[in-house]
Amino acid sequence: MDSIVDITLWHLTLFSTILMIPFAINHYYRLALGKEITIAIGRMSLQLMAIGLYLEYLFYLNSLLINLVWIGLMILIGTLSIINKAKLPYRNLFAPVFTGLFIGLLPLLVLICLTLIQPTPLYNAQYLIPLAGMLLGNSLSGNIVALQNLFSAYEDRKSEYEGAISLGASPVYASMPFFREAIQKSFAPILASMVTTGLVTLPGMMTGQILGGVAPFVAIKYQLMIMIAIFVMMSISVTLSLRLTLNKAINPQGRVLVSKAK
Repeated sequence: MDSIVDITLWHLTLFSTILMIPFAINHYYRLALGKEITIAIGRMSLQLMAIGLYLEYLFYLNSLLINLVWIGLMILIGTLSIINKAKLPYRNLFAPVFTGLFIGLLPLLVLICLTLIQPTPLYNAQYLIPLAGMLLGNSLSGNIVALQNLFSAYEDRKSEYEGAISLGASPVYASMPFFREAIQKSFAPILASMVTTGLVTLPGMMTGQILGGVAPFVAIKYQLMIMIAIFVMMSISVTLSLRLTLNKAINPQGRVLVSKAK
């Protein structure tokens, strides 16, 4: 396999001029998204450049403590992002969501490093940080969808929930239809993606490795590993976040303490 071909900053800048296309669409159809697009592109560029420089330093240090602190920060930011995008209050949901992401991520990272990749040292930042990023990044949308659907159900099917409570059901038992439906809807996108992977889509990790000179079959094995890990982490984090949320968001009398922001 050929070695990776570097992209010069000049060529990247030149390529970026194709961004005029979405700006032109925005202008022509009066979408009023110009400011939002500009901010999104600017933040993405600055954040990626900054994190690229930081990761080089992180890989050079390769410290267990710094790696764990960085993963903890990733989980924290992921938690805040999920709650913010779901338009729910932090006070009741921070602990359940953080716990779900933490318990979903850490054991999987340990298992992958101990049994499959076996880097030297085991906490090698070159593997640990990108793997944590991929697992967390792909779990965010599932958690957002699950939380949104759970609390939408409390509002849209209020009579069903209150009817179950009035008949003597516990809050958790009365919430189970909403709980199951929220998990089903959060799983739907990743299951659809898994079904079409390799036929319709070539995932980013595999494509990146192939472009970097890795043999296709080796890249496929890595992709299988990460897809399985993503699905398992999302299953754990979504289920645990929702289950702990039921304890934090509903009082013993069955009153729902959390409502979606309008």
